[in-house]
Amino acid sequence: MFDIIAVDISGRHKTNDGYLMVCAAVAASVTADHIEKVNQIVVRSFRDSSAPDVQDVVKIVEETVSELKFSGTIVTEAGDFYNKPQWLIDSMFSCDLKYQESLSERRCIEIAHHVSLSSRKLLLKELDIR
Repeated sequence: MFDIIAVDISGRHKTNDGYLMVCAAVAASVTADHIEKVNQIVVRSFRDSSAPDVQDVVKIVEETVSELKFSGTIVTEAGDFYNKPQWLIDSMFSCDLKYQESLSERRCIEIAHHVSLSSRKLLLKELDIR
């Protein structure tokens, strides 16, 4: 069993007045094909007037993950970093990062995706942003 932090960001497309992004980080203990335990989930929102670049995404992920009380390798989809090579993205982080490979990593990213997307939809509704 090993510990990972699955991360997903929703909202990297423009709304009326800019970009409302929500990042979800899921700290979990997993085996290669099974989620043993979800230890903690953290959700943070970010607003910006311009589209995020790779460095902005790195900052968003690191700020969100810093709120977790659990450690582990950050696991994301390559698309979250504009399909840049992992070695390039890894060099920008202060902690371990990898692109998802196993079934359990994929499942944790799916949890993070549902959390980030649902949270963003709720924020858009509550803030009356269309």
